[in-house]
Amino acid sequence: MIQGLNHLLFSVSDLETSISFYEKVFDAKWLVKAEKTAYFDLNGIWLALNEEKDLKRTEIHDSYTHIAFSINQEDLLDWEKKLRDLGVNVLTGRKRHKGDKDSIYFSDPDGHKFELHTGSVFDRLEYYQQEKPHLSFHEGHIQALHEKNK
Repeated sequence: MIQGLNHLLFSVSDLETSISFYEKVFDAKWLVKAEKTAYFDLNGIWLALNEEKDLKRTEIHDSYTHIAFSINQEDLLDWEKKLRDLGVNVLTGRKRHKGDKDSIYFSDPDGHKFELHTGSVFDRLEYYQQEKPHLSFHEGHIQALHEKNK
């Protein structure tokens, strides 16, 4: 049985550039660094970087694959300002319904995409149940998730 998230690891082309990015953008605290790797604490999440200079990094720029972090709605504008002030590559987000809540998308120096999202899975499910009745919902799993997160 999966017990929880263990760590996130990103392949990066320049370790020092990426260390700076993750410290400044996410306020991640580096725990250890070596010639080609660094570990961080990101508010209780183990984040690891591995330098791999010779990888071709093309498909990542076209993919919608991303990691989303939760933020409060009232912090959205402050985050957007911080990212722009740091010169971070802020991406154009997809068109959203208000039920999807708000997000900011951006990428690190190697093109890994991140989302800062103001909604939760429960917000999304409620919106989908109201607006998209053609979808299939597993009410038992949804209820169990609600109970687990009380």
